[in-house]
Amino acid sequence: MKIIDAHAHVAQYICGFTSKGELRAVGGGKAQYSTGEVFQMFPPELGDIGVSPEALIKVMDANNVEKAVLLQGNWLGFQNEYTFEAVKKYPKRFVGAATYDPFCVKADEIKKHLFNELGFKIVKFELSNGSGLMANRTFYLDGNVMNACFSHARDKGLTVVLDIGRPRNPCWQPDALAAAISKFPQVTFVICHLLAPQKDDAKLLKEALEKLVMPNVYFDIAALWCNQKPEVYPYPTMAEHLKTAKSVVGVDRLMFGSDMPSTLARESYENIVNSIMQSGAFTENELNGVFYNTANKIYFK
Repeated sequence: MKIIDAHAHVAQYICGFTSKGELRAVGGGKAQYSTGEVFQMFPPELGDIGVSPEALIKVMDANNVEKAVLLQGNWLGFQNEYTFEAVKKYPKRFVGAATYDPFCVKADEIKKHLFNELGFKIVKFELSNGSGLMANRTFYLDGNVMNACFSHARDKGLTVVLDIGRPRNPCWQPDALAAAISKFPQVTFVICHLLAPQKDDAKLLKEALEKLVMPNVYFDIAALWCNQKPEVYPYPTMAEHLKTAKSVVGVDRLMFGSDMPSTLARESYENIVNSIMQSGAFTENELNGVFYNTANKIYFK
């Protein structure tokens, strides 16, 4: 089966900023918060202080992954130029999303460089309280700030990718998100992690997805397994969340993503793929859509 990974990351070096302050590389694939906490961010065989496109391609080739979408966020640190260079070097393997902080005083100049000069066609906003734009402030997804971002995306013909964090956090605003999206029917939206439901969130997920059943809304299912702690492979709760999503939004709205490289510190790529293939949520034909066809239509058109 051919695979497109619709949610992956490269990083020249870890340079994040989070609710725990700065996040810096300390070698061996490890990172350290300003609180002093050190953890394994990605396997050391993928890199020392960052992960190159070549390291990702090695993983992709070993797992029959034809192409990948390079997204960005505050956790690894903004990687706009590095992502652009990766796509330019390997245009048959990668497409990339740009990102920016709309609170920057010079945001208009940044957007001009990213979308006029570099030519990005996708914009990603990491909005989580842990390591996104709401790590140090809270705002509404249907407020003036994000409306301006979505208006810009509409005017430039950009696909918008959003990570709104986890349930029960101030960033998790499915009602506000639905209200915002309804104002921009011309824009294609992709919501990351299937809204990041946790182990006991079956009812919450169904109710949130029902608000987001719109013709211009898609979901990647990256790291869905990872949010079901303490479950281990093959992640039975993830399988139930996938069945819920299929019944509510339709299988043609779902896209596979690995969220590598960080997820590979906790699970093998093979098990990530197999947990979805063996979930019982999808037929063989539907798996082709989840693993390839939908992402190809949205990101590689």
